[in-house]
Amino acid sequence: MRLPGHRIVKTAVAVCVTAFICIWLHWPPVFAVITAIVTLEPTVKDSIQKGIIRFPASAIGSFYAVLFISLFGNTAITYTLAATLTIITCYRLNLHAGLLVATITSVAMIEVIHDNYMMAFFIRLGTTSIGLIVSTLVNMFIFPPNYQKIIEQNLQQIYKSIGHALQAYEHKTMMNEQISSIKNLIDKTKQFILYEVNEANYRPFIEKSDVEQKHFLETLEHIELIHYHLHNIAGISLEHTAFSPEQKRLVQTGMNELAIYFLEETSIDKITQMEELHQLMNSFWRSDHEQETFSSSLLPNELIILYETISIYTLLKENA
Repeated sequence: MRLPGHRIVKTAVAVCVTAFICIWLHWPPVFAVITAIVTLEPTVKDSIQKGIIRFPASAIGSFYAVLFISLFGNTAITYTLAATLTIITCYRLNLHAGLLVATITSVAMIEVIHDNYMMAFFIRLGTTSIGLIVSTLVNMFIFPPNYQKIIEQNLQQIYKSIGHALQAYEHKTMMNEQISSIKNLIDKTKQFILYEVNEANYRPFIEKSDVEQKHFLETLEHIELIHYHLHNIAGISLEHTAFSPEQKRLVQTGMNELAIYFLEETSIDKITQMEELHQLMNSFWRSDHEQETFSSSLLPNELIILYETISIYTLLKENA
């Protein structure tokens, strides 16, 4: 039997603790529970920041509910005005993160308020505070968010995708699919690194891994450059170049060596490969045949392939 995920467990704990406190205080737990559920964000930082927004938003919704039920009773106009003015006010005050919760609170309160409107308003503020505090503490201490493992897994997957892209160099559709996959993984990994940095700042009781975070950022920066170079050669085929068969073999060998490195994480002779590709590039610059091609404002495809491949080797050498 598969156990529930961390988020489900944290939600269950937050709901249970919140409801218990409210029942003990003889306050209606439903609004506090709703607040606790929606305040469980991916990071502690998000829980705190959005909680700060949701508290005044909920107060606005509660105020309109109390105001209009005291004026019009439990009628259709009460629901309409409470919901509409809550949305408008939250929107004007830039409380967007709390708009939905505030609106739900506003219309739900109308059903449960019968008398003592001022007391109902302050109780609502109390239940909101309980939901916010409990969910933040649960997020902080129970299965605290740890994105390091996810980041490491994503980086490994990106390396493999780079290797597959290099292997598929002569199969452009496959190569482009891998390059697109790399871009998506880079974007996701950036977000997880940001989460990890934020967690370290908002959880001062744990040891900060500044060195690890710096390593992740530097690694991702190198990967983005590699992705850029891959993208530049993705549309160029060796078959449509002026390379001789031996030159094509040399370029393909260089790419295959790179693919092996990324797929199997084995060491390769970067220096030798770079020297051979540099020699090929130098000979190409000196070629009388290619001098005619250089009259174009664009670099010839041959030089683009060599430059981008050498650039990837250079990045690996710098990151070694």
